[in-house]
Amino acid sequence: LGKEVSFGDSNIKVQDMAKFDFKGVDIVLSSPGAKVSAEYSPKAAKAGAVVIDNTSYFRMDPDIPLIVPEVNPEAIKDHTKRNIIANPNCSTIQMVVALKPIHEEAKIKRVVVSTYQSVSGSGKAAMDELFNQTKGIYMNQTPQPSVYPKQIAFNAIPQIDTFMEDGMTK
Repeated sequence: LGKEVSFGDSNIKVQDMAKFDFKGVDIVLSSPGAKVSAEYSPKAAKAGAVVIDNTSYFRMDPDIPLIVPEVNPEAIKDHTKRNIIANPNCSTIQMVVALKPIHEEAKIKRVVVSTYQSVSGSGKAAMDELFNQTKGIYMNQTPQPSVYPKQIAFNAIPQIDTFMEDGMTK
């Protein structure tokens, strides 16, 4: 807040989102993390902005279209229910673009996929945990997990987001 970020040849002051008036804003590109998006994306949408949300928060909501323009552009018409458009995880986007022409010809019934996601997708706290655990391991210290349930340094764990009732993650 109050900081400036450079954009092109200009500096732009960062405003407090809690006090920001979204009236008059046409489009909001939202990628602040699911918790923040859950609070502010609906406020922006209610004020009249079309929100394109990059977090996992709205991906499973049946009233919000999950759009990959190369795959289902027609679904964008459904955004008016809530004025929010969700987009899938980055690995899903790439996959469905490649699968669409195969599906059109061969009618794919099921796809089982495992992906490996970077810690950076979980935010700054997760990145700090990875750094501190890595540093600690090289100093013969026992890693202390806090963001993830298990040690993340030099590890792969089956978690990308929060766990759902069926054991999958968002």
